[in-house]
Amino acid sequence: QVQLVESGGGLVQAGGSLRLSCTVSGGTSRSYAMGWFRQAPGKEREFVARTSWSGGSTVDSVKGRFTISRDNAKNTVYLQMNSLKPEDTAVYYCAAKLGPWGTPTQEIEYDYWGQGTQVTVSS
Repeated sequence: QVQLVESGGGLVQAGGSLRLSCTVSGGTSRSYAMGWFRQAPGKEREFVARTSWSGGSTVDSVKGRFTISRDNAKNTVYLQMNSLKPEDTAVYYCAAKLGPWGTPTQEIEYDYWGQGTQVTVSS
């Protein structure tokens, strides 16, 4: 079966950085459109970023601070998070979508999910 495993979360102060990783097992990351979502306590799961054939994109709230990238040789997708804010505190989930890739931003569009990694940003 396809499995996604996230890592890299932790506790950082505002203004700090973290790099999340998502490794795909039972498949290859290049076979899927990959996305990152996050869910804060008491809130709905929120789209953050996605890959595409040409690169990727992020939501406006993290634009200029977060960057999504992938290393196909390592079957891994990354989310580099800089200038972190307390409002970024959430469990971050990696997700994979089978083709066609399109421009997926909704939970229902993705087929596989990781277990999540906690990111906590303190003031």
